[in-house]
Amino acid sequence: MNRLYLFDFDGVIADSYPLYEQFIASCLKNIDPSLITKASDFLDFFDENFYEAIEKKGVPFDTFMEAAAAFGHLDYSEIEPFPDIVPVLKDLSKVHPLVIISSNQSPTIEEVLSRAGISDLFHSVLGADHMTSKTKKIYHAMKTMDKEPEQTFYIGDTSGDIREANRAGVRSVAVTWGWHDEERLRAAGPDYIVKTPAELIKLDGC
Repeated sequence: MNRLYLFDFDGVIADSYPLYEQFIASCLKNIDPSLITKASDFLDFFDENFYEAIEKKGVPFDTFMEAAAAFGHLDYSEIEPFPDIVPVLKDLSKVHPLVIISSNQSPTIEEVLSRAGISDLFHSVLGADHMTSKTKKIYHAMKTMDKEPEQTFYIGDTSGDIREANRAGVRSVAVTWGWHDEERLRAAGPDYIVKTPAELIKLDGC
């Protein structure tokens, strides 16, 4: 069966945690220093949709984007995909359409994909500039690719990713090499947990 594979970017494809953490922490501290007082505060924002989480803390999307603009260009020039994910993406793309759904900005993502020579593996990149809700982006991708929820996998590394995928009714896949640990991911109720990129190939038999 031809499936639709939807991938989060940071933490699943890109090894970008230190850079992204510094960026988010700097932006939020400039808005309100009480928002980030310890390292775990950063990860807590990804227990749900990031933009919804900061709004609950009193930070509107436009306010955050103004802080992001003041921070300057997020330099992803040294960021590379996890080595083991690239051959898996190549194998999956031979049979199934792949789409990236991320809270990051599409141009930043496309920059990394282009530099790694894997841009052509993806049908599209849906970043925060497309819309902020990953659940809505999942619906959009399914409609565009003419796929049903049971044909669709969303692959993420945070409990927020899993919760958004579950709300969309698709098959949620938690990966343990990203930002949230396995215990935190399990609490979100994923359909599958994979510990290495190679295990993603086995989903074809599910």
